[in-house]
Amino acid sequence: MTWSSWSEFWQMGGHAWFVWGSYGVCALLLLIEVLQLRAGARATLHKLLRWRRATVCRREGTS
Repeated sequence: MTWSSWSEFWQMGGHAWFVWGSYGVCALLLLIEVLQLRAGARATLHKLLRWRRATVCRREGTS
């Protein structure tokens, strides 16, 4: 598909809402995915650190 001007490109032959809306939804979902992965990694790291502290404390006999 070729466009003769930038406005025709942005209008996408009358399908702009569908095309740009699809890109927007995809970008939003990718952002949510990245944020969830970061939160999950952070939670896992905190669990591992708590587990490590608990095992070290048990070995040393302290609380």
